[in-house]
This record gives sequence, structure tokens and C-alpha cells, in this order.
Amino acid sequence: MNTVILQIAQRYVRALLLLFAIIALLRGHNHPGGGFIGGLLAGMSIVLKGFAFDIERVRASLKISPQAYIAAGLIIIVASFLPSIFAGEEFMKGLWLIISLPFGNELKLGTPLVFDIGVFFAVIGVTLLFLFSLKRAE
Repeated sequence: MNTVILQIAQRYVRALLLLFAIIALLRGHNHPGGGFIGGLLAGMSIVLKGFAFDIERVRASLKISPQAYIAAGLIIIVASFLPSIFAGEEFMKGLWLIISLPFGNELKLGTPLVFDIGVFFAVIGVTLLFLFSLKRAE
């Protein structure tokens, strides 16, 4: 499109999309959402830059290729399976590490969050591959 208004607005809208993507990711391991919705939001923030400028500019500005996002996501997903296997539990059973924080608070980190992070990165990679394949189809 190459409109000046979209080019200026995309900076702020992309930041909001990334913020909402992280919120969806962190909220999702306890509620619906998580990695898939967060990954779509993060991927769409990159797609928005492609609409504002040019897809080739987006491809050049990426520091990580879409295939690397997908590979990293799949590795993280497989890594989320390992704690339950090593603990002798059921496959993909959720396990949590509870860290005590000051003032009597606790931080619960679990394998569902690790799984959601893997899905998050895999969905970003698939979204970018879809965007780049649309450019090739023109």
C-alpha cells in the first residue's frame, strides 16, 4: 500500500499487537488461548509491517528465518514432553516448579507454559511463511 499514514500507524499498532501477544501467551496456560493466539498476534504484527511497506523489506529486516522459528518452536514443544517422561509420569502430564518470591508470593512455572511457548514460535514461523508465499504467488 505504501501510504504514509499506515507506515506511521504500524509502529504503534505493532507494539500493541506484540503486547497483547505476550499477554495471551502468559494467560493461556491457565485459560483458553496461549501459544496459538499469541503466535497469531505476533505474526500479524510482522504482517502489518509487510502491508505498510514491502514484503521484501520485512524479509530483509528479519533476523531469524521463518523456518528457524518453526524449528525452535518444535524443539521447545518436544522439550516440554521430557520432564513428565523423566519423572515417570504420564506422557505430557503437566508438572510445575514453584518458586517462592518475597512477601509470601509464589511463581508457578509449568510444562504447559513451555508447550505454549513452543506453539507460539511455531505459529509465528508458519504465519511468516504464509506471508512470503503470498508474495511469491503474485
